[in-house]
Amino acid sequence: MTESNEKQYLDDTFDVIVIGGGSAGLSAALTLGRARRRTLVVDAGEPRNAPAAHMQGYLSRDGMSPAEFLAVGREEIAAYGVELVRDRAVSVSENAGGTKGEDFAVELAGGRTVRARRLVVTTGLKDELPAVPGVAERFGRDVLHCPFCHGWEVRDERFGVLASGPTSAHQALMVSGWSDDVTLFLHHVNESELSDQDLRRLAAAGVKVVPGEVAELVVEDDRVTGVRLADGSAHARSVLFVAPRAVPRTGLLEQLGAELTETPFGSYPVVDATGLTSVPGVWTAGNARGFGEQVVHAASGGYRAATAIVGDLIMSDLDVSLPDDQDASLPGDDQV
Repeated sequence: MTESNEKQYLDDTFDVIVIGGGSAGLSAALTLGRARRRTLVVDAGEPRNAPAAHMQGYLSRDGMSPAEFLAVGREEIAAYGVELVRDRAVSVSENAGGTKGEDFAVELAGGRTVRARRLVVTTGLKDELPAVPGVAERFGRDVLHCPFCHGWEVRDERFGVLASGPTSAHQALMVSGWSDDVTLFLHHVNESELSDQDLRRLAAAGVKVVPGEVAELVVEDDRVTGVRLADGSAHARSVLFVAPRAVPRTGLLEQLGAELTETPFGSYPVVDATGLTSVPGVWTAGNARGFGEQVVHAASGGYRAATAIVGDLIMSDLDVSLPDDQDASLPGDDQV
């Protein structure tokens, strides 16, 4: 290896590489930076909450723009020497000849290959929206999916819920806590698919159930004003709740052979309490770990993964330096 090639290799070798620059990844990077671990964040710039104008329920940051939140996070990690590259990780692999869980290579779309002793995969998930005209264009504004994220801001408005399956009855019941005027549009779901208990609860909550395919949203003056069915009838609504199909971005974890488990919201990695996957040396956090991880959960998960990694690295280095003689005296012991 030439001197220049050796320098390039050293420059591209880190203690930890964090793949994903959302709240989970930045939180992990902040903790790793403060622990004096050489850390690289690879950020493709595709946060799940990008369509939203604000985020809610995060103590001290309630109502903050997601973009502003991430910008502040990037400034904070830079203060601790964490590097960030705007790129996409296209493949990951482990050095088959090295110690298990100690040497990973990450190939970036830009052509660079970086290496690390530990990985944190925070690649999140993608929301696939129902193919109804107007839904994708209005998502994050007056087409919403989570009442805990946006319910307060649209409280007491005329809610619609677009059914995507029998479980949409539960969504309609949940959003009824923020409005007394809720209509469940069955769309492609037959009323017979709803349980008797769901129907009784919907009636008790005052939720109106409307059968028939939804053809489009009615939008006037840049606001949703109604839902039009395929039969031409229109129902006045100002907010529509939908249930996107979650597509976890687990491709990199699968390349490493991580064990996944099937859930009603997609396949997610099997992890321990810290986010450690079944692959030694590889952690995950945020929506790459589970569907229900909100910003506050993701940040917490990133922190938890990072602290576990720091401890793991310290103990790993100490184990390597241990003398072969297991009866060796402890530091400070008097030698006779």
